[in-house]
Amino acid sequence: MTGRWVAIWTAAPQQAEPANLPPPPFTADGLALRDSTLRQTIRVSAGARRIRLRVSNAFGAAALGVARVGVALPDGGRAGVSRIAPATSCAVTFAGRPGVVAAPGERVVSDPVDFPVAVAANVTVTMYLAEGLPAAGGVTGHPGSRTTSYLTDGDHVTDLRLPRAVPVDHWYLLDAVESGSAAAAAVILGDSLTDGRGSTTNGNDRWPDQLLDLMHARGEAGGVVLLNQGIGGNRVLTGGLGPTVLARLDRDALAVAGVQWLVIFAGLNDIGATDATDAAQRQVAAELRAAYEQIAAKARAAGIAVYGATLTPFGGNHPYDDPAGHREAARQAVNAWIRVGRGFDAVLDFDRAVRDPRDPRKVRAALDSGDHLHLNPAGYRALAGAVPAGFFRPNPSPADRTRNGPP
Repeated sequence: MTGRWVAIWTAAPQQAEPANLPPPPFTADGLALRDSTLRQTIRVSAGARRIRLRVSNAFGAAALGVARVGVALPDGGRAGVSRIAPATSCAVTFAGRPGVVAAPGERVVSDPVDFPVAVAANVTVTMYLAEGLPAAGGVTGHPGSRTTSYLTDGDHVTDLRLPRAVPVDHWYLLDAVESGSAAAAAVILGDSLTDGRGSTTNGNDRWPDQLLDLMHARGEAGGVVLLNQGIGGNRVLTGGLGPTVLARLDRDALAVAGVQWLVIFAGLNDIGATDATDAAQRQVAAELRAAYEQIAAKARAAGIAVYGATLTPFGGNHPYDDPAGHREAARQAVNAWIRVGRGFDAVLDFDRAVRDPRDPRKVRAALDSGDHLHLNPAGYRALAGAVPAGFFRPNPSPADRTRNGPP
């Protein structure tokens, strides 16, 4: 035990939009999760003997009171199940107390708990909220969980099964699990393509999940933790869902426990949301390049290697694909800059991994989720396969910087 804590699971927090709040009756009379038990499963990307939890009230309009918390293994080790395995439940405390109060905007960390878990294991976290919290602009969560959580009334933290459980495919309040470990973390900042839209609910087949499995098969997963900080609808510059990549860089990357590498795979939503004129697209491409340079400079100043991923195709998608091709020209301009490699310490050519060789504006049909923008599990497997063996290591050489070089 080194005393050094490293995040082994994260979910970038954002304000839950009205459609993503807990369903009735768990949001009623202006309050969310009052007298409610919330059970969630998450998948850790490293093994651990001791863990601790981070609970977030980042977007809370009032104090968040969590009355009781427990961790357990899910029944059968599966994601998205409401039942926990017998004799695996452990109480989680905060400064020796069973509960904690987080002020608006605050994140709180639990006491360490002895809870052995394996690489890529699913873990169940159950919380009981007695008082609830204001629903209007006050619930911190992660809508794109791709994992089923469960809600029920009353305190059922230690119950094997949740009575009258209501499923909901979102995460709430929990934003990190940390391990007392010497492993190093790679943070992936991205949008819905990293968050996993098009992947299988409860399948853990987003591209970071599949990369973890691939690294584990190669014998590389022991010393590297992969942390998915994707947010669906997220942008680098302005607008979009959740704080922009620039706004959340410090919180979701530079300040993450144990981070050593940063992957930037974002920018498509900026291009897609900008007017489809030549002048507007030239400007957004230039602003994205400048933003990437700012991100890289801040990461390097923090001693973090920063890697860039090329933007994948969206030909045929409505509304991103414009008839005149100005958005496609912007994507190509951004990718050309990324491939040169001067802005990043290394490059992942995700565009080349999934594009149709007969029509490079489009994703290959076998990898397309159906909307010509997001990928299916096979497409996410292709992204994972585009990350070379041994990619995450300090101080990449010039050869590493161009190993996925120009197409």
